[in-house]
Amino acid sequence: MKPRHKRIAAIVLGVVALGIATALVLTAFQQNLVFFFTPSQVAANEAPQGRTFRIGGMVEKGSVKREGVEVRFVVTDTAKNIAVVYRGALPDLFREGKGVVAQGQLGADGVFRAREVLAKHDENYMPPEAAHAVEKAQKTLRLDK
Repeated sequence: MKPRHKRIAAIVLGVVALGIATALVLTAFQQNLVFFFTPSQVAANEAPQGRTFRIGGMVEKGSVKREGVEVRFVVTDTAKNIAVVYRGALPDLFREGKGVVAQGQLGADGVFRAREVLAKHDENYMPPEAAHAVEKAQKTLRLDK
């Protein structure tokens, strides 16, 4: 094989290896990418079925029901409500009427099955996405009246 052919083969091999590496990185990135949705967006079917995403808002007062290690509650953005089921220990700061972000999947029955629940860390904190969603939902409600 001539040196020129060896050089071309090395370049082609390098480009193929770079393409494979890029494809693997993008696949791993896409599998670990988690989007945030509000209850209004979930109710409008904007959230993906069968994929993990986050839902955020306020825990509706009076909605927390504990059955052993399973906890059921409702997340609201004041416009729409989504039922959430979580198995495990909730964060110490989890309270009704306070901000929460849950990560999991939406079931075919419309119930969000959370694998992780995050709560606020002080009296004034709400996740920025959840605060924006609540503010947007309240504006929409005021415009509808």
